[in-house]
Amino acid sequence: MDLELKGKTAIVTGGSRGIGKAIARSLAGEGVDVAIVARSADALKLAAEEIAEQTGQTVVPITADTGSDDSVKAMVAQAAKALGHIDILVNCAAQPGGQTPPPKLAEISDDAFYSDVNVKVMGYLRCAREAAPHMIQSGWGRIINISGLAARSTGSTIGSIRNVSVVAMTKNLADELGPKGINVTVVHPSLTRTEKTADVIAARTQRQGISPEEAEKRMVNNLVGRWIDASDIANVVTFLASPKAIAINGDVIAAGGGIPNNIYY
Repeated sequence: MDLELKGKTAIVTGGSRGIGKAIARSLAGEGVDVAIVARSADALKLAAEEIAEQTGQTVVPITADTGSDDSVKAMVAQAAKALGHIDILVNCAAQPGGQTPPPKLAEISDDAFYSDVNVKVMGYLRCAREAAPHMIQSGWGRIINISGLAARSTGSTIGSIRNVSVVAMTKNLADELGPKGINVTVVHPSLTRTEKTADVIAARTQRQGISPEEAEKRMVNNLVGRWIDASDIANVVTFLASPKAIAINGDVIAAGGGIPNNIYY
């Protein structure tokens, strides 16, 4: 299928590693020039060089903190200047969930809550606010927000709150921007294999006194019976970023391999 993405441009936050890097690579593989955004200049430079070499596309590394209003404004202006226009925004810059046991009620501090929500919710909103005028000007755009299936389960109070908030934000933006040619969607990953997975498995192995193979097996709870890789999430996002996804707007796409037992409608 031709996704009709050749000649498009994108900003991918959290693009130096993990799901964000996989998304940037997938978009570039379809002919999209990409600005990848993160806080670490060294990691960004390496990721940009790697993706550009693999795909032949322009990949621009931009150092920015999406928790800062001024930083986001400067980042989007720099991306627009470097790429010429902005067609796609993928919000993926956030503290990843599932790396450590989530805090219980007595352990939740104001700083932990606000620092997390400032990046994942307000940070996403900042990026959308600055990128949307560029899309409105051209009459076409895609905003994809990477959230998480903690929105549909308990166990992580802050994780659930931030992910549900991303869904509410997405639907509001879709209602406002849809008539202007911009589709806004959410992708909910669950457990996803990234560069950090080996360390997570090692920590669980030590904590639970089991083998790495057993720790990895216990962590998988989906219908496909295997880990979902960052590239699997990237494939979903790349389709949503394309003109082919016109029928999906304001909605949530679960991308966790199928969670058993629950029904969502």
